[in-house]
Amino acid sequence: MSSFDDIYEKILQYPTIILHRHTSPDPDAIGSQAGLARSLSEKFPEKRILCAGENDEGDLAWINHMDEVNAEDYKGALVITTDTANTPRISNKLYDQGDFLIKIDHHPDVDPYADMSYVDPDAPAACQIIVDFINAENLPMNKEIAYPLYAGIVGDTGRFMYPETSAHTFEVAAQLAKTGIDITEIARNISDVTFAQAKLQAAVLDYMTVDPSGAAYAVLTQDELKKLGVNFEQTSVTVSTPGRIKDIIAWNVFVEKPDGTYRVHYRSKGPVINHLAEKHDGGGHALASGANAKDMDEVKQIFAELVDVTKRYKEENE
Repeated sequence: MSSFDDIYEKILQYPTIILHRHTSPDPDAIGSQAGLARSLSEKFPEKRILCAGENDEGDLAWINHMDEVNAEDYKGALVITTDTANTPRISNKLYDQGDFLIKIDHHPDVDPYADMSYVDPDAPAACQIIVDFINAENLPMNKEIAYPLYAGIVGDTGRFMYPETSAHTFEVAAQLAKTGIDITEIARNISDVTFAQAKLQAAVLDYMTVDPSGAAYAVLTQDELKKLGVNFEQTSVTVSTPGRIKDIIAWNVFVEKPDGTYRVHYRSKGPVINHLAEKHDGGGHALASGANAKDMDEVKQIFAELVDVTKRYKEENE
């Protein structure tokens, strides 16, 4: 793994730097991309610093907007991906057209796709790594830079609830808060849902099937989304909903895409599930991962695998 100094030396060498994040972004993806871009722009006003994506920010456009980026921009450019574990998930497929590629991430490094990388799976958010990088290299930090970074940390830690949250996470959050950002506004923006999304959360509980092992799943179809007036990106609010049920240990939420395939969300309160996601064109963290299913047969297979893992976990911990 490369060091922060190695990454900084590369940044110094390039007049154009293009930052990418993952598709169907969450606050950590947009926040880490935006926070690093804003800090670099402040430090190097002579450089072109661009945020590339597929304009799929959806309800998260309050964190940052993407720049217009075309193939010409990549000639002789440095490309940096943040919060993106593997190449299929990189938003904007021009990422490999640059001169050099750097990966900054906190997911297990199952796809070492970059020329240089800094990967820390123990960090609860890519935004925390970006703050550590900014501090290590004495890069600018101000209210505009801190805003997306704090949003990403709050989002990926589940408001400081998930196991990877550490004392250092709170130190970083305090540093960002001291810039004068409105932490209440950020928390409200992350937690607020539309009435249609609230109804969708209720629908997840209605559609949910719970196995005696403590594994559960729900399938959200395109018909249901259209009936409620919710688009694909807005379904992210449902992912944590089953976890509010005391007896549920691990769960899948399957969301049908417009093409008839399914986006698969894995969440767990104990059983390790990222190896399951890797079997289905996905991956992620030990207790939070994503994958894809081509049809309902694969949906059933995925849930059967989750039931098996949950059963074994329950037996080992009884």
